[in-house]
Amino acid sequence: MAGHSKWANIKHRKGAQDKKRGKIFMKLAKDLYVAAKEGGGDPETNPALRQAIDKAKANNVPNENIDRAINKATGNLDGANYEETTYEGYGPAGVAVMVEVLTDNRNRTASEVRHAFNKHNGNLGENGCVSFMFDRKGYIVVNRNEHNINEEELMLEVIEAGADEMETYEESFEIYTDPESFQDVRTALESQGYTLENAEVTFFPQTYSHVEGEEAEQIEKLIDMLEDLEDVQEVYHNQK
Repeated sequence: MAGHSKWANIKHRKGAQDKKRGKIFMKLAKDLYVAAKEGGGDPETNPALRQAIDKAKANNVPNENIDRAINKATGNLDGANYEETTYEGYGPAGVAVMVEVLTDNRNRTASEVRHAFNKHNGNLGENGCVSFMFDRKGYIVVNRNEHNINEEELMLEVIEAGADEMETYEESFEIYTDPESFQDVRTALESQGYTLENAEVTFFPQTYSHVEGEEAEQIEKLIDMLEDLEDVQEVYHNQK
């Protein structure tokens, strides 16, 4: 992995997005909807829904909003039908970009995503044009300042639970798993009393592209514009 903490980047991004709380709530509600629609409304038997609920609560989404999204998905309330899709393309300097969306209107969303790429000197490509450059992994963050943690003991625990790797930083331990082992590792850590600052299945670039100057600014503007779109759930890229 790169020699910097992904969690530090996540915290920075979340701080910048605090002003967009309404949009964040909407995106998380869609995430809840799709998880419940596909796997049922019981988080005990639907790990994807449990993950979506935890993510919503971590972002201070009210319980009534969470319940409403689940009820819509399970047919207890009328609501729009959302579908998941991923757009792939290249930003300035050939930076690889993947955009995960939840939408009830694919034509509208495709137009908005394409406009963002075109406006900032990027190109929307075909499915598969950059996804091969990313690996899907489980990612868990334990805040080492909240616990008196023995690093070796924790490493043994996560390996026994099925994790692939653990990295140590000044403020956190960051644990990586394959997607199939993610829930087992998460459950094992929670059962041992660890507080998880972040837990998700996400994408990591296999290699990073170092970009500076005007092109770096263009990439940042592209990512910001994509993240501002109502239908966009996640944006992944390989800029270092």
